[in-house]
Amino acid sequence: MAGIMSYFGGRRDPKQSSRDAIVTLRQQLQMIEKKEEYLQKKIEEEVKKARANAVSNKAAATAALRRKKVTEQELDRLQNTRFQLEMQVNTLESASFNAENMAAMKKASTALKDIHGKLTIDTVDRTMADIQEQTQLASEVSEAISSSTYAGVEIDEDSLQQELADLEQDELNDRLMGDHVPVHHPAGPSRIEDMEDDEDAQLKELQAALAM
Repeated sequence: MAGIMSYFGGRRDPKQSSRDAIVTLRQQLQMIEKKEEYLQKKIEEEVKKARANAVSNKAAATAALRRKKVTEQELDRLQNTRFQLEMQVNTLESASFNAENMAAMKKASTALKDIHGKLTIDTVDRTMADIQEQTQLASEVSEAISSSTYAGVEIDEDSLQQELADLEQDELNDRLMGDHVPVHHPAGPSRIEDMEDDEDAQLKELQAALAM
């Protein structure tokens, strides 16, 4: 059916048509190569006949050489034909390769268009400008919220520094107390004198109470 449509001018797939042409040309090249082998063998046989009859039968030798010349001319024409067919195969293969590359590039271009859609440079620029604007706005809002937390509150910075210094001193004292165990010191002369003064004071208080 495809052959009939092609015969009557029906539309065919260019890729398939190129492949069919390449297959046909390669088949024809195989036939030419076989015929070249046949003609080469025929030339060798004629040379043998001419050599065998060169002395005893010059007419037969001459006829063999004449046939050899004709066969050589036919072989030359066949080789020229083979060269033309090989050129056509190379051209078709190159064209088919280029067509496949173009088809792949076209698909890639279509895919990029689908991805980008109506996206343009102007749209991208506007979007980036909006993002920067909103980012700046968010930063300003955060700063305003954090600064309003202490709005209307008067804070004495000197008092804060003094309180911080007191806390620091307390912490140092706690660490020193934790690192050193208090040592018991025996009572010295001053301690004894203090005790005697206390006893004298208590005695005077007792005498005053009895006198009453």
